[in-house]
Amino acid sequence: MAAQASPPTKKVLVPIVAGTEPVEAAVPIDVLRRAGADVTVASADDGELVVEVMYGVRIVADALVAGGDCAAAHFDLIVLPGGVPGAANLGGCAALEAMVRRHAATGGLYAAICAAPPLALASWGMLNGLKATAHPLFVDKFPPEVAAVDASVVVDASAVTSRGPATSTEFALALVEQLYSKNKAEQIAKEMVLVPVANGTEEMELITIIDVLRRADADVVVASAENAGVEIVARHGMRIVADTTLDEAAADDQTSSFDLIILPASSIHELSLSKPILI
Repeated sequence: MAAQASPPTKKVLVPIVAGTEPVEAAVPIDVLRRAGADVTVASADDGELVVEVMYGVRIVADALVAGGDCAAAHFDLIVLPGGVPGAANLGGCAALEAMVRRHAATGGLYAAICAAPPLALASWGMLNGLKATAHPLFVDKFPPEVAAVDASVVVDASAVTSRGPATSTEFALALVEQLYSKNKAEQIAKEMVLVPVANGTEEMELITIIDVLRRADADVVVASAENAGVEIVARHGMRIVADTTLDEAAADDQTSSFDLIILPASSIHELSLSKPILI
């Protein structure tokens, strides 16, 4: 019996431009690549592969939006990050507009986040008759033809929209679900994160990290680096009980399955004086 051919790799385009919000580009790129997608990062800046996005971050694109290879390629999904003035710059890119229109005409998925739903997709008329969301500061930029929805992520027909940096992970997981399946999205969301803590950890940083990642359904393990056990006294006196100790995590060989290890900044000194983290 002949071997069954594996399904073709899903291809995704993420265009970036001067003023793109880096988190809104990086998170979908990361999550979609974890899911197995072939993601092309394309510069919409004229002839420039190195793009300076917001906050002085410089990203090297894989291709040019206006380049022959990119323009002629087939994509299963096109994702527009937001940012100021990035979203408006994407909206003003004629080559990108033509590409997204051709893509949508064949039933392809397209998505945008933050200011990009109103300033790019809606400005091209590609959200007319659909429900969509955007950053609260840009919702009023939707034309009357778009039904604005107060939600983190909205999926309507072939369009996926989201609010902004804080919803980037939820947005990215929704894209995985639309491109692959709900099971695939849940699998990606359950990847494990280790957060080592010690006496003196900055509690606001720690709690924020745990809160955001667990909202995104990550499996977060908080591990105490203290010899005295799982309870630590944070920088401003808050007493926090960790899930386990670093010794127990190492003994259970859990470290080999962690996808990410995060050190809350104020605990770095204390952790460096404590015990090594086995990666």
